[in-house]
Amino acid sequence: MRAERVAGGPDVAPRGASPEKHCLVAYAGPVRQYLWPVVLPAEATIGEAIAAARRQARSEEIPWDTAPVGIFGERRSRADRPADGDRIELYRPLREDPRRRRRAQSMGRKPR
Repeated sequence: MRAERVAGGPDVAPRGASPEKHCLVAYAGPVRQYLWPVVLPAEATIGEAIAAARRQARSEEIPWDTAPVGIFGERRSRADRPADGDRIELYRPLREDPRRRRRAQSMGRKPR
């Protein structure tokens, strides 16, 4: 899967605002990975980071409002505050459990 940074630059916080934090919002679709760098006020939440990324996005396939979210693979609430440098991820449902696929392959069976 190829990652692609979306052009247009980060969504920048207004001048005179409190200190900033830089985060990366990511979504991995079935064929392509999307990455949006965002600059946020220090007190911004995951939900606000996602909203900033959405303003940059050019894709309609991302489930902005319904996808579960997390930071570096750990599920989080949209009300949580990310730290500077965090990778905020929007998760899509998996078609099947990857552990089930590996188990079937190790037993010489074809996964469903």
